[in-house]
Amino acid sequence: MAQVRSWAGLDVHAAKVIAATIDGESGELRFQRLSGSTREVTAFCAGLPGPTRVAYEAGPTGFGLARELEEAGVGCVIAAPGKIARAPQDRVKTDRRDAERLVRLLIAGELHPVRVPTVPEEALRDLVRAREDLRGDLMRARHRVGKLLLRHDQRFEGNNWTQAHRGWLAKVRLVDPVAQMVLEDGIGMIDALLVRRDALERQMTALVPSSPWATEIARLRAMRGIDTLSALGLCAEICDFHRFRRPGQLMSYLGLVPSENTTGDRRRLGSITKSGSQHARRLLVEAAWHYRRPPRLGRELTRRQEDQPTHVRQISWQAQRRLHRTWRRLDGERGKRRTIVAVAVARELAGFCWAITTAD
Repeated sequence: MAQVRSWAGLDVHAAKVIAATIDGESGELRFQRLSGSTREVTAFCAGLPGPTRVAYEAGPTGFGLARELEEAGVGCVIAAPGKIARAPQDRVKTDRRDAERLVRLLIAGELHPVRVPTVPEEALRDLVRAREDLRGDLMRARHRVGKLLLRHDQRFEGNNWTQAHRGWLAKVRLVDPVAQMVLEDGIGMIDALLVRRDALERQMTALVPSSPWATEIARLRAMRGIDTLSALGLCAEICDFHRFRRPGQLMSYLGLVPSENTTGDRRRLGSITKSGSQHARRLLVEAAWHYRRPPRLGRELTRRQEDQPTHVRQISWQAQRRLHRTWRRLDGERGKRRTIVAVAVARELAGFCWAITTAD
């Protein structure tokens, strides 16, 4: 890469951008206030003496600015906010100081870049996250109805939100007419959310064959506990499995590795770091529960593996055997809490997902 002449750190907000620039020859530091317009910021960076390299933090403004800068011939790094070094004694936070910190860390090579997805990848990720948000809304709406019924001493003997439970709900009549109105409104909201969820899931399923991850999704579906929606969700959050050189890097990226506090001769491991995508982590933990049962090829899993090459089916079977052994060792022999066992299995499952998607 050619010697960089101009370095710029951008503190990006919706309505304004503070740019801190450093000239590579003179070392002069300057500040410039810009509007939030992507076009104006791109023109300012492109007008700096080149070659130019720019950095800004990942945030709600998205990746549009990075794409515009790359098209204008300006190198751009989107920094992961959680990995930007800050001194514990630094109690003064301003936009100018944030921009200056970015540009100095950029020059030092101390920023951890975030991968910029393509436009189709970002659109699919938005669709997947919309369905995830709707799932949370549905869960909260169901909880509200359940607590309302509990306050009025209405209890259902059995599993909630099954067909039998919905039939029982239709017959519930509360004494207070206002409470009954609230109950009917809550049930109506749940029905509306179910319709929206089903519509989003149909769209997601229909988009899979033409998605950038069609091959990866087909391979992930060969794994036990991972079907179309889960595979699409994992691909949307990870995007490119090949950017990880080994499975441990993917496990760390998803926050499934233990936190560590090591000093001197003392080494202490804590709970998982929970960095990265919470959605992808949840999908893996949910899939991990399927490995409690002994390895087997059911009719549905066999159907999903029909068009897959031999080595993909072998990795899937190897995953079943190893992850079931992990469940049996941690749960049966060591007596670990099952939620902890599921997280441990999910960590290993992430490694198998990496292996099955990157295998030649």
